[in-house]
Amino acid sequence: MLYLQTYLSILIVAASLPAMLEYAQQNAAIINTILAIVGALFFIYWVRVQSFSNAAPKGCQKIGLSPKQSNLNDEYDPTYANGGPENSTDEQGHPAWRIKALFTYPIKSCAGIELDTADIVSTGLAFDRQFCFAEEVTPAAASRKNPSSSNLGTSWIARTLRNSGFNKLALVRSEIWVPDSSVPGYSPDLEEVKSQGVIMLYYPHIGHNALHSFFLTFGIYLNLIGHETSFRIPLVPPPDSEKAYPLTPVKIWKDCPLAYDYGKHIPDSFHRFLAHQRDSEKRRDSGRITLFRVHPSNYREIFRNAPGKKDLGFQPTTGFADAYPLHILSLSSVRDVAARCASSLPKLSIRRFRANIIIQGPGAFIEDNWKRIRISSAEENRTSTNGTTIHTVCRTIRCKLPNVDPDTGIRHPREPDQTLRSYRVIDAGERAYACLGMQGVPAVQESRVRVGDAVSVLETGEHFYVKMLAPGEVVEGV
Repeated sequence: MLYLQTYLSILIVAASLPAMLEYAQQNAAIINTILAIVGALFFIYWVRVQSFSNAAPKGCQKIGLSPKQSNLNDEYDPTYANGGPENSTDEQGHPAWRIKALFTYPIKSCAGIELDTADIVSTGLAFDRQFCFAEEVTPAAASRKNPSSSNLGTSWIARTLRNSGFNKLALVRSEIWVPDSSVPGYSPDLEEVKSQGVIMLYYPHIGHNALHSFFLTFGIYLNLIGHETSFRIPLVPPPDSEKAYPLTPVKIWKDCPLAYDYGKHIPDSFHRFLAHQRDSEKRRDSGRITLFRVHPSNYREIFRNAPGKKDLGFQPTTGFADAYPLHILSLSSVRDVAARCASSLPKLSIRRFRANIIIQGPGAFIEDNWKRIRISSAEENRTSTNGTTIHTVCRTIRCKLPNVDPDTGIRHPREPDQTLRSYRVIDAGERAYACLGMQGVPAVQESRVRVGDAVSVLETGEHFYVKMLAPGEVVEGV
């Protein structure tokens, strides 16, 4: 149908050309206008053809909710500001304390994928923060920020929404497609299957120049062109092509895990998209950008507040997450913050805080003293030992990342950071930053959680945040 509409448009213009040319014999301006219109239509046709090249990956099924679906559609309902007793039920008989929404973030600082069901693996939720964008930093650029680093070589540093010029990463959304033998055309020999699946990345169109941008805007306005373009990457490098993905150390905080360089998959249009933001902020020393996938044998071991191998039987690990495998957040706590900064941010979405597990039911900030919780099926007896135990190891220390609006990529100059710092600097281990939410470490390496699962508190106690950095220590990047 899309091809037919575009083709008919071209035929109509072509059929009209003889009459228009006869009329325009004495008028070169009209001829130029006609040629421009025909060129624009052919351009639109070409973009349409390109869009079809990004069809669904073969032999795979997409996971997660569609962009129009969300368990957070009612997140601004004022009733969520009020908590209830832990062991109570709502009017429908559901546990009052339960999982409201689940999110995995395949690419650090990009849009998350909402799930109804999520697998817990050794690094947190499946697929979470396995990828990150990084910027190449040369010795000269590094020395301007930190003179002591002038003797270091070129390095790759993970970039996030915190960094100047990268807040538009919020507009990059992804789809995860995993192999499914029930899909027509499935074959174990498909490249998509060999790579254990595919990630589709979508991002806004950016023109090559002013004229190109005009035609893009025109086509989007007429609904002839989607407002996004895309490219795809393998979930893992196929076994027969690992050499095409050079292993490279990527600096994230104090760690430098080895990761596969996926730069060969990034199209020029994506580089233009990121460059447009960085150029608009006049960033000095902007370096090359690439995409990395952490190597499974180089997951970062987590210590500090986390239970260790002696307690769990394994040492907790993570990919490109900042600190711990899971981030847990209460809806009522965010509603409390939202009420306090409503004059500056009329609608503060919980999505700004990029949590994996969003909980409804507890009153605001009751989670501050949780030490262990259990997530279990709503149908199970909540006093049973079934379910998934999660160690809530410390409070989440907040930076200014939530100042970026996930829907627009625009960074607010103050909020919600300013409001949080006014009343949520509560941890004796960190007196410079506010706290909101809890960091979690699963007690098992394989489990599954679902929206609607009941949340039970097994242990409470005081927390003392163990810092990653020594006093006065600074790391460049994230």
